Formats: sequence, C-alpha cells, structure tokens
Amino acid sequence: MSTAVVSFRLDAEIKQRLDALSTATGRSAAFYVREALLEHLDELEYAYRLQEEALAIRRGEIETISSDELEAELFT
Repeated sequence: MSTAVVSFRLDAEIKQRLDALSTATGRSAAFYVREALLEHLDELEYAYRLQEEALAIRRGEIETISSDELEAELFT
C-alpha cells in the first residue's frame, strides 16, 4: 500500500488529547488520526453527496415525484 503525507493544524486542546492517548497506549498520534478518518470518511462523503443532491433537486436538475404519486406507484 502506498502512502501520502497530509499536513493540517489542530487546536492545542485536541493535540494535547491526541498526545495523551498516544502516550497512554504506545501508538502513534498518526495511527489515531488515520483511524478517526477511516471511521468517519464514509459518513462525510455520504452527507455531502446528499446535500448536493438536495441542491440539484431544488435547482430542478433531478426529476422527482410527489409522495402521493409514490404511494400510488407502490400500492397499485
């Protein structure tokens, strides 16, 4: 697996918490940053995809049907 470097800033409190966790467990801070990212990246991508779809619907770019039409389609 190839890797890449990402650099970002954390506020001091989060950095202190991350360092304390790292010290207490013997794992690197990078390990926990990677774990947190992997845990939540899918959720973030999904949320932003839904947000973009909602905006596209409001702009009329995606065809929709009413709830009455959906109900009729499902129960007929």
